[in-house]
Amino acid sequence: MDVMNSDNVGGSLQISTDVLAKIAKQAALEIDGVQEVSAANTGVKGLLGKVNPQKAVTVQLNDDVAEITICVIVGYGCKIPSLCEKVQKNVKSSIQNMTNITVAHVNVMVCGVLLPVTE
Repeated sequence: MDVMNSDNVGGSLQISTDVLAKIAKQAALEIDGVQEVSAANTGVKGLLGKVNPQKAVTVQLNDDVAEITICVIVGYGCKIPSLCEKVQKNVKSSIQNMTNITVAHVNVMVCGVLLPVTE
């Protein structure tokens, strides 16, 4: 699904939801404590190909208003609620500033914790 803006002089503008997903991913990775943006673990069924893998970032558009769901892996020891709030704010502001698309919700799913490497 694409967002169209026909108010441009001499043409139209289309922004793909894939572009919005890439902006969201980069914005999440800018937050200290986010180690990866990765799809949720689907378990053994997912490894055997029985379940469709979930995307790391999904974008739903309804009447040119976006709802973003992003799966993150956080570093061990970080404060998850405050980290998720920072991710929500940064994703929302990045998409709105770069595209002029209104973001209604940013849902953050913590899909894992990256443990420190011990030697």
